[in-house]
Amino acid sequence: MADLSVPEEAAASRHGLDIVLAGLSGLVAGLGHVPFALWVATLAGLLVAFLLVARADTWRRAFWIGWAFGAGYFALSLHWIVEPFLVDVARHGWMAPFAVVLLAGGLALFWGAAAALARGLARGPFALALAWSGAMALAEYARGHVLTGFPWALPAYAWTETPALKLFAEIGPYGVTLLTLALSALIGVALIRQSWVSTLPPALLALGFAGLLVAPTVAPTARQGAPVLVRLVQPDAPQRDKWDPEKVNAFFHRQLEYSAAAPRPALIVWPETAVPWDLAEHALAREMVAEAADGVTLAVGFPRWDGRRVFNSLGVMDATGEIMQLYDKHHLVPFGEYVPFGDLAAKLGITGFATRDGQGFSAGGGPKLLDFGRAGRALPLICYEAIFPQDVAAAPERPDFLLQVTNDAWFGNFAGPQQHFAQARVRAVEQGLPLVRVANTGISGVVDALGRVTRVIPLNSAGYADVALPPPAPPTLYGRTGDGPAVLLALFLIGLGSVLRLRKTD
Repeated sequence: MADLSVPEEAAASRHGLDIVLAGLSGLVAGLGHVPFALWVATLAGLLVAFLLVARADTWRRAFWIGWAFGAGYFALSLHWIVEPFLVDVARHGWMAPFAVVLLAGGLALFWGAAAALARGLARGPFALALAWSGAMALAEYARGHVLTGFPWALPAYAWTETPALKLFAEIGPYGVTLLTLALSALIGVALIRQSWVSTLPPALLALGFAGLLVAPTVAPTARQGAPVLVRLVQPDAPQRDKWDPEKVNAFFHRQLEYSAAAPRPALIVWPETAVPWDLAEHALAREMVAEAADGVTLAVGFPRWDGRRVFNSLGVMDATGEIMQLYDKHHLVPFGEYVPFGDLAAKLGITGFATRDGQGFSAGGGPKLLDFGRAGRALPLICYEAIFPQDVAAAPERPDFLLQVTNDAWFGNFAGPQQHFAQARVRAVEQGLPLVRVANTGISGVVDALGRVTRVIPLNSAGYADVALPPPAPPTLYGRTGDGPAVLLALFLIGLGSVLRLRKTD
């Protein structure tokens, strides 16, 4: 018995070290996202995670390695999640550390399950590389859909500041995620086998990746006639001051001033919850907005009451100040805009952070298009609806542009707003559509159909900008096929990795 205890203790000690290394590699991998944008760090972190899973001798140990890697990755990538709790430190500040721990640990369960599945099905480096790539990609797809989904910080987003951004138009976010995972895992296979033959798969994949990057891109056809100018209005109302009765009017008049400035655009856009009142019931405010707009169509975010229900809405006002079109946000933020099991939670004093009345917002009826006349028809996206590729793909018809209004003051002044803007850019590339984005404290801007930023109003600055609306590009491959091909390929790789385990050698 004594002879057997030594290797068991050594294996347990090594497993503990592997878990620590996995957590550290997750932290490194998270550096791929803006504002750091170190895509090499993401590849390196994924490579180390794969090597650690490859040397795990059971699927249970692989689970903990995958979980630790995910916990480190999400803790760094989503560290901004503490910001909403710091708006009112006295009431909510104590909850901030728990938010990071619970969110990172909860999301990491997807990656732990993927690592366990891959290790349980596959034997040998190459089979494991296939199963690992497919299982992790499938886990990310599940993370984007389960319990309303939260696909923030996909590994694919490490490429947003590189020429690889164009790949989202062809294979979408889950396809790029799968490609990233496969590239890192196949490099791992080459390191494990240490033979020139094993270097061929990653070399060929890298070569194909590079070929895609230099392939020509179909540019959108230029608009005919005079440019269509859209005015972005950014009032810069800090979240702790946004609903202060003594400051609300100052922010409102600031937006009126920006809207009234010459020359006149074709469309004026105010951000999410730009005013604290239900404009449908506030005639005086509508009159003031209409006077400032001076005949220009204006889109404005505001809370809308319907009996006891309240909606996070975007209204379109005509020259007379009447609200002619409405869109109600349908993909709400759990614990931010509503609380699951709200009746019970309300009795415990738990309400959504972004709400001031009742138990939270009610969900709207789903995606719809708004008609802005000469500017064309837009798919409205309120706040974090822009992180869901499936919400954009669910538009009833192809719009002329995407319109995101948001209040990123909740996300702080560093990583949160920058990551949100980067992911909104990806939605534009995926569909080949220009994006108009208006944020309360920034980043506001316009992005063309290829993901190029044509104008921004930076964070924490008040102002407005008149920007020519770029034209749409032809429908993209991803826009026509959606996520189905990436999911099927992920399932195929898992199955292939499982089949290869039957071979005597790998």
